[in-house]
Amino acid sequence: MFTHDDIRQIEARGASLHQIEEQIDRFKKGFPAMKIVGAAVPGRGIRVLSEAEAAAAADYYSKADIRGKCKFVPASGAASRMFKDMFAGLDKLKAGEDLPADAPGAKLAARIKEFAFYTSEMFGTPEDSAAYRKKVLSLLLEEEGLGYGSKPKGVLKFHRYAGEVRTAMAEHLVEAADYMRGDGGVCNLVFTISPEHRDLFEAALAEVQPAFEARYGVKYNITFTYQDKATDTIAVDMENRPFRTASGELLFRPAGHGALIYNLNKVEHELVSIKNIDNVAHEKLLPATSLYKRVLMGEALKLRDRIFDYLRRLESAPSPELCSEIEGFLDSVLCVKMPAAASFEARVAALRAKLDRPIRVCGMVRNEGEPGGGPYIVEGRDGTTSLQILESVQIPKNDPAAMSAMAGATHFNPVDLVCLLRDSKGRKFDLLPRVDADAGFMSSKSYQGRELKALEMPGLWNGAMSDWNTLFVEVPVETFNPVKVVLDLLRPAHQG
Repeated sequence: MFTHDDIRQIEARGASLHQIEEQIDRFKKGFPAMKIVGAAVPGRGIRVLSEAEAAAAADYYSKADIRGKCKFVPASGAASRMFKDMFAGLDKLKAGEDLPADAPGAKLAARIKEFAFYTSEMFGTPEDSAAYRKKVLSLLLEEEGLGYGSKPKGVLKFHRYAGEVRTAMAEHLVEAADYMRGDGGVCNLVFTISPEHRDLFEAALAEVQPAFEARYGVKYNITFTYQDKATDTIAVDMENRPFRTASGELLFRPAGHGALIYNLNKVEHELVSIKNIDNVAHEKLLPATSLYKRVLMGEALKLRDRIFDYLRRLESAPSPELCSEIEGFLDSVLCVKMPAAASFEARVAALRAKLDRPIRVCGMVRNEGEPGGGPYIVEGRDGTTSLQILESVQIPKNDPAAMSAMAGATHFNPVDLVCLLRDSKGRKFDLLPRVDADAGFMSSKSYQGRELKALEMPGLWNGAMSDWNTLFVEVPVETFNPVKVVLDLLRPAHQG
């Protein structure tokens, strides 16, 4: 199946032939269906806090002892999907067609002055004409203008203020100054980017870092990290044979955000707040955003301290009564049901193993039509249940119980997580053995007009964190303001 040239290509990427053969085998066998017990809902799986409880959690965060903290922002890849409709509109205009008034490209041109990237020098005075629409989309997307069609979201201008405009990255810096400030006013941030975009990120950072540090009284410690090419997966054709380019080389594709578990595993801080690069809002919404980030961090630290206390008690004085107490906690708080153990010693060992895991607390938003992974209670291979975030593609459509659970889901995951990466002894967890390799999925793609199948690694907040202690907490919808398409910037959350 593979030639000597193939093997050299594979090894040059930092991968092994065995890994690639395993990926080919996965295409052939597929992924096992998830055994879904039910949707996580308020009262069973999703914690809904009162105002007093939210305030108490935020206060707990402010007083907790933490071995370092940082904000982790997935920010790799170009914003091409954000402008997909604009490229389509530009193609029509270049072909001599006009756009109807309700077309995305026409809407953007008509409201161009409402975008933070608008300047009269570049875009002039808006006109209702095909020529103007073509001009706007050309200047927005192509290198002769802003070149936004090939730039990463992090460096695009999202919001306008009196006297300044801010990129998505700049808004993450503002957020960090509010809720991620550590000793000496230091704010640690990790951005996962593509190597080819590093100069753009560094230039955008240089424009604002000195001014923001002076304005907010902080010092930013910023790390740029890359998704390892060795985590790319091989593509196959529709017969599960290695997909080859016109020159005969194997085609590899980024394996989705699940590959970022390798980046997260290199973080030395105990507490990590994760939020996507495009999920930022105008600063007018910062009070709510900041409060609920503090709430999630406080809930995570409360959970940590309770788990650490149980581990200490199990070590010093295990008893059947303590085991029952822990089992009740696991079931009522984390939706973890433990199967019966063969002996008291086995019971203690099983409970210790369940407690001694990384912790994640995930914000959950009531579903009002936005896309996103859903919260479910899933039974694992060891017979225990747990809280998991599943994408719709992972839900078996031929399982009536699973489809009923999906129909009953009330919330979705906006990628708003807090992770705790150290154990009760202060040691850093190795996150890689805790990835559920069976929680990936396959997707259909194309390359130069040819169909192919791609392999997605278990997602960072999906299967990559499968073997973690998980808590879901409801957060207000105003804390979730993603920019998936450029017209999202016209929403009230992104306007001054």
